[in-house]
Amino acid sequence: MKTPRVKICCIGSVAEAQLAIKYGASALGLVGPMPSGPGVIASSLAHEIVRAVPPPISTFLLTSETTASRILAHHQKVPTSTIQLVDEIATKEYAVLRSGLPGVKLVQVIHVLNEGSIAQAQKAAEFADAILLDSGNPGLPVKSLGGTGNTHDWQLSVAIKKAIDIPIFLAGGIKPDNVRDAVQTVKPHGIDLCSGVRTNGKLNENKLRAFFEELKKA
Repeated sequence: MKTPRVKICCIGSVAEAQLAIKYGASALGLVGPMPSGPGVIASSLAHEIVRAVPPPISTFLLTSETTASRILAHHQKVPTSTIQLVDEIATKEYAVLRSGLPGVKLVQVIHVLNEGSIAQAQKAAEFADAILLDSGNPGLPVKSLGGTGNTHDWQLSVAIKKAIDIPIFLAGGIKPDNVRDAVQTVKPHGIDLCSGVRTNGKLNENKLRAFFEELKKA
């Protein structure tokens, strides 16, 4: 099995981006306005980080917008190579996004709650370039759309991986001491993490080093 790609999320500065890349990140996540959760930064700072990231590192804009017009407006401010849709959008919106941003990849987040998440992923896989499996809960009074630091049932992630034919990223509570388990259980295309390599919200170099060392052992 190939070593999964690693996306370090909640990047908060150019220095954090450089540190993540130094240790082996192939993608960086930039968090836009959210109803809850960590890592939100201003669009101006996110744009500055995007400009500083060298190819072939991917940049992901995490947007909670659910209409194509607002997603396109958000991306105009933060022109990343990929858009990460953290909430469910209507299927008709994908076509508008494809038309407006033909060179930009679309990654749809599925918050893995129960077996219904399998059907949700199958539907989204018809339109997205990849699926990211996370541990939020959009059904809460204040939506939780990521950054929880909690794991979900990885057996459901395995079932989703078997049910779709596009790449999956595994997120939700991934950290140095469970990444080997995560990779060996789910065998994802990519691993996505935020809090697992941070201390008091800041990227921690020691945790980052430990994570990549454990990933190599997987």
